[in-house]
Order: sequence, then structure tokens, then C-alpha cells
Amino acid sequence: MVVMETGYGYPSTGPPNGIASGEPDLLESGHQKYTEPERRSQESFAEFVAKSNPQVDSKGTTAVSRRHNRHYSKRMRRRLVYKNGEVNITQANIRKRRRRYLADIFTTLVDIQWRYNLLVFIMAFIFSWLTFALIWWLICFSHGDLDEENLGDPKWNPCVVEIKSFLSAILFSIETQHTIGYGSRHTTEHCTEAIILMMIQSCFGVICQAMMTGIVFAKLSRPKKRAETLMFSKNACICKQDGDMCLLFRVGDMRKSHIVEAHIRGVMIKKKITKEGEVLPLYQFDVDVGYNEGQDRLFLVWPVIIVHKINEDSPFWEMSPEDLHKEQFEFIVILEGIVESTGMTTQARSSYLPGEILWGHRFERLVTFQKENGQYEIDYSRFNNTIPVDTPQCSAKELSDSENDNDSNNDDDSVHNTPKSCTDSYMYKRNNIAQTEFEFDNDFDSLDSNNYLPNNEDSETLL
Repeated sequence: MVVMETGYGYPSTGPPNGIASGEPDLLESGHQKYTEPERRSQESFAEFVAKSNPQVDSKGTTAVSRRHNRHYSKRMRRRLVYKNGEVNITQANIRKRRRRYLADIFTTLVDIQWRYNLLVFIMAFIFSWLTFALIWWLICFSHGDLDEENLGDPKWNPCVVEIKSFLSAILFSIETQHTIGYGSRHTTEHCTEAIILMMIQSCFGVICQAMMTGIVFAKLSRPKKRAETLMFSKNACICKQDGDMCLLFRVGDMRKSHIVEAHIRGVMIKKKITKEGEVLPLYQFDVDVGYNEGQDRLFLVWPVIIVHKINEDSPFWEMSPEDLHKEQFEFIVILEGIVESTGMTTQARSSYLPGEILWGHRFERLVTFQKENGQYEIDYSRFNNTIPVDTPQCSAKELSDSENDNDSNNDDDSVHNTPKSCTDSYMYKRNNIAQTEFEFDNDFDSLDSNNYLPNNEDSETLL
């Protein structure tokens, strides 16, 4: 059985047979220069072809490596949405920014990091203790409780018993605000202002603790943390499905508690030039993932493959494999749903650069039925694995035009009108060496997953 690996790559010694190609475009491929064998398979097609024919200068360094190292940080900065969902945006020159943040102080405290939350909590409690302690000390001072002749007089009726200095006033403030009540210090009925202050501080203490508890609970139950267990495939794929060119990517949820009303949408960020000549560098093109048919609403009991049909309305309509890696765009996918355990809405994001879209691949199946225990098993080690499939090496528009020409001619000679790029065989790897031009191969006549996965009599591969 031939083992087919995902992506492109070869051992550190290089492939024995180089693949001739033109100058690759690596400026916007979006891939790091991996050196580990297990990560090299995720390289894009352009990077693979470039490394197959390195151009060495007089100093012994390849032109591809120089270009790759020079533009790596530039590509990472240009990425709008990172793989973990963080957005690469910095806001500047906002008028009255601090005032606007303080106007919504609760949201501000929920959004900031834990270290700043703890600092705010500590400073708020200390400030309130000292402020009320100062007020208690002033009340006792004005009433004469701190005079030396009254401190030792057993007939003197103080406002607060056992307050003899500012330090004792601080202790009484802490006991009052947090209702500790050790029993030695307490107010008396001889000072009305002391009774009023005690009521005010008691109410303030309850409100302050309620706010702190609410902020901590809101931070712990944020739906943003639920998005950490939602997974997106590292690469997207383009292949034929049901006779149409389609863009595929996989999403999954590793928790047993499901996302309710989960739905997904796609957006392409790309430059657009209007009819008036205006350049829109970050224009958002909508990418249909089955909204009209209801296929964008998901039931994530197992990882699901999302399909975007490349038609006339798709931004991928005129993209061929060569054009794909020359384009400068970012395909952003957004998954939204309701957390079953908390009822809060969560959102998970990821993105794909041109170098992260594999032409002529589909995803490997990972759901098997275990006959021993009667359960379905999901092997997440195959979540990012892809399998090369026979795919026309032309754009969806060229493929559609060639098929229309063949239908109109309706004879055997019409097949010669098909562009050569649409009939080229796909590329795959055998024994870790890239190979092409295999028109007929008995090992890949069937696309059944059993040809790629080990046979197991106790399990049955389903998805």
C-alpha cells in the first residue's frame, strides 16, 4: 500500500529529481521556514518548487532563502487574523480614549488582564479602608475621644469604643466594611454621625464586593475561552467535488458539550479597484459557504468539512494554481454559536493565506466506528491531514469554459480544445519524494479511505 503524505516537502538532502518551474512568488505565501520533518509537509506548492531548484549566488546562499528571510516578518505583520483568532490591529489617535473607557468601566475591567484586575482590586480595597479610617478618626477627634483626659475616663461616652489612634481607626474600618466584628470595637448611640457613617460604609462594602465578584465571574465565564477548544484546519484545500471546483476547510470541537446554533461564514480580504479608479486595499468579499441551502448551520458532533462552491460569484473563480500563490489576499473564516453550558454567544476565528491553500487535495477521514464498544471514535491526529486527488490545474472559469465547449461540439475531437493545464495530473509524494505525470496508477484508482488508512477489522472508517 502506498502511503500518501500531506502537503509538499522532502528530506533535508533534497529531492533526487528537481521540478522545473518559473520564479516562485514567496512574498505573500504566509508560511514559516520550517526545518522539522513533521512540519515540512505543510509547505506550500510555491515554496516546494522553489526549493527544488535553488538559485545559489557567489556567496553560497540561495536566492529563495534570502527572499524568504527578508519578507517573513513582513508577511506576519500583514496578516490580519492570526491562527489563534487574534486580530492584528492597533488603534491610535482616538480622542478622549480614557474617558470613553472609564464610561464603560465594567467592560474595561473584564477585558484587561488578570494582573491589572488584581492590582485594581487591591488598590480599591486599600483606598476605601484608608478613606473611611480617616473619616472615623476625624469623627472621634471632633468628639474629643482622642483627648488624653477622656481616654482614661471610664465615665466618658465615646462615639466608637477602643479607637485610640489612626491605626485603630484603620482596623475598625476594615471590620466595619467586611462585617468582621471581633467584638472589642463598636459604635455607640451617642454619635449620630458615626451611625450614619457605619451604614454608608456597610453598603459600600457590599457593593464593592459584588462588583469584584461579578468581574471575576465574567472573566472566568467569558465565551472567548470556549473558542480555545474550537479547531480549524491548518490548511484549506481546492479540489473537484460533485463536478464543481470547491474550496474546503475543516472545523471541529473537542468538547463533549456542543455549540448550539453554530453557523459559519467566510470573508476574503483583498484589494479592489472601483470603476472610478479608487483603490480599496482591504475590501471584504463575501465567500458563500452554503447560506442559501442552510449548509452554513453546523451540527458539530464531529469535525465537519466546510465547502465553498467556486462559481461566478466566488472570488476564486478566475484563480489557477499559479495565480493562487501570486495573489495577495487573506481568507478569514468565522464560527459563531451559543455555548451550551452557559448560554453565551462565542466566536472563533482563523484565516488562510495563499500559501496555506493546497490545490488538488482533500481532507483525510478521521471518524471510525468501533465495533467492540459500539462507539464512534474521532482521531484528531488526522485533523490536518490531506490527501492529493486528481484535480484540473486550471481555474474554475477555464474549466467551465472548456466543459461548455466540449458540450457544444459534442464529438470526440472536442477534448483537444481543453487547455493542457486542465488535464495535467496531480502531484503527490511517494517514499517522501515528489512525483508528477502519473496518468495511470493502480494504487490510486479508488479514493476510498481504506487505501490510505491501516485496515482494522475491529473498526470501520466513516468520515
